[in-house]
Amino acid sequence: MTTYPEDLYYTKEHEWVRVEGQSATIGITDHAQSELGDIVYVDLPQPGATIEQGKTFGSVESVKAVSDVYAPVSGEVAEVNQTLATNPEKLNEDPHGEAWLVKIKLTAPDEIKQLLSAADYQKYIGA
Repeated sequence: MTTYPEDLYYTKEHEWVRVEGQSATIGITDHAQSELGDIVYVDLPQPGATIEQGKTFGSVESVKAVSDVYAPVSGEVAEVNQTLATNPEKLNEDPHGEAWLVKIKLTAPDEIKQLLSAADYQKYIGA
């Protein structure tokens, strides 16, 4: 069984966020990647783009389906994980680590309070 890192916050749409000061790293959960299956393409915004909590900011394409990725928090994209452009399958291998999607500068840090803890997320997915 997968363990979900305690230092992350989670959404019911299966994204995670790690907050460090005024910046945050966003990715998809292990549950999301296992439901999607083999990931073949990742579409992400450019640095400088603004993302808004609850709104789509990219997509992940697998052999089964295309799934939108929703912003767990609002902010400005500071960095995009370039590794995923050439190696999207990394999302299947290390979704909570090296396969993060974007790093953002938070514009509304209080939004974190609306997210799930690791324990709550695991209850939500029935883990």
